Amino acid sequence: MASFVDRVVLHVSGGTGGHGCVSVKREKFKPLGGPDGGKGGDGGNVILRVSAQTTTLLDYHHAPHRHGTNGGPGMGDWRDGKIGETLILNVPDGTVVKDKAGNVIADLVGEGTEFVAAAGGQGGLGNAALSSQKRKAPGFALLGVDGDERDIVLELKSIADIALVGFPSAGKSSLIAAMSAARPKIADYPFTTLIPNLGVVQSGDVRFTIADVPGLIEGASEGKGLGHHFLRHVERCAALVHVLDCATLEADRDPLSDLAVIERELDNYAVDMSFAGSDGDVVPLNERPKLVALNKIDSPDGRDMAEFVKGDLESRGYRVFEISATSHEGLRQLGFAMAEIVQSARDAIASAPLKAKPVVLRPRAVNETAFTIRREEKNLQPLYRVLGEKPERWVHQTDFQNEEAIGYLADRLAKAGVEAGLFKAGATPGDTVIIGEDGGMIFDWEPTMMGGAEHLAAPRGTDLRLLDLGDRPTRAQKREEQQDRRDAKAAARAELESERKAGIWTESTNPKHSKAAVIQAELDAEGGAS
Repeated sequence: MASFVDRVVLHVSGGTGGHGCVSVKREKFKPLGGPDGGKGGDGGNVILRVSAQTTTLLDYHHAPHRHGTNGGPGMGDWRDGKIGETLILNVPDGTVVKDKAGNVIADLVGEGTEFVAAAGGQGGLGNAALSSQKRKAPGFALLGVDGDERDIVLELKSIADIALVGFPSAGKSSLIAAMSAARPKIADYPFTTLIPNLGVVQSGDVRFTIADVPGLIEGASEGKGLGHHFLRHVERCAALVHVLDCATLEADRDPLSDLAVIERELDNYAVDMSFAGSDGDVVPLNERPKLVALNKIDSPDGRDMAEFVKGDLESRGYRVFEISATSHEGLRQLGFAMAEIVQSARDAIASAPLKAKPVVLRPRAVNETAFTIRREEKNLQPLYRVLGEKPERWVHQTDFQNEEAIGYLADRLAKAGVEAGLFKAGATPGDTVIIGEDGGMIFDWEPTMMGGAEHLAAPRGTDLRLLDLGDRPTRAQKREEQQDRRDAKAAARAELESERKAGIWTESTNPKHSKAAVIQAELDAEGGAS
């Protein structure tokens, strides 16, 4: 079973917001207590946090699905639901967060650095928060919204100033053990090191970190051996130290040929853009400062081999050090040379001006719409798709089993300008409208859904605009019915007047009786007209 994992795919999702509560205050001697439903709690976030106690991504390799805590539902008596707990995922220092396409989302460097991987959903408002002068006792509440859900890739890239590179069994683990307090596994067979090892070195006043990267072989940049898998741990280093074996027992190997192979593999490796420095530039591995350490000079013929190749290496521009990780010979000089390179790199970063453009936050214009309307076609019929953060969130917050909630959604869309936007886009009554992408809310558009407070005089949980939608009379029909009632009343008055003149009945001395007779005759006539 693997004990070190430096790349995982993590599936994260924020907690779902709690639903709002529909409640009316009920207390003795207070029959009109009003709405008192509380708000649902927000869902919990999923946060990545750098921890010094975490050195591997092994936990997320075994359990890649992580979910934030859901928010609690609102309650009566103005009590809000419980807020979902935030899920903290500890990651090693130097973790790079990418999306599925390989784009860098965040570079987590430094203990305590945090990144919100998935935000929790918003809790729904209760009917107490939805009440107003026009809607004094809402019979509905808003539903909670689902949290963000996405897949991210975590890649660990070690935080080190100096990287030790070389063939297997070149003595890199012995060197890091001799120069620092690190105790990596050391043995006399290839590929002893299976994970990167870090060690802290103090040379004079400079403290820096060196990384022991698993051995490289020819073809490592193409995936052979372990080098390609761990070369990402070299990307953050300011300098490289080539550790060359001067006591190799293989006939086809020597320090110069080993160096040529390693240099070629470093040239073929493309550095990730996530290593971009403060100036936004990425320096290839072979263009960084390099030192050469001729190791194992304490072995038979090791010193002779080092003296034989040292002149050739220095003529190529390398700074060469003859060392022995076993006897510690030459390690002090090598340590000061490393410290000099690290200090120069730190000074260059501190003094270099930033080339990257600063982040500018521009607020949205007041008159800018928060949605877009796109015209499409399906089965040769027009289809209008409304896209926008607010309209899509409003749809998710609506309880479509409650007519009053549907009417409230229609009012919100009309107030935001969606109705006007559909008119402008050429939509006609009866056209199909979808709010959101695939899986969004689909409905047949009826502009008559626009209305004001005159439609709110209905029992809680209902909306007059949604009652008998198929039999609702048009304005012309309403005007015609009103005119029929007026004509019926006029005919009733004329009939009574003709009967009075004919002497069929006489006016009562009591004016109340005659007025009552006229009203009754009008009501009878109106009933017959209806």
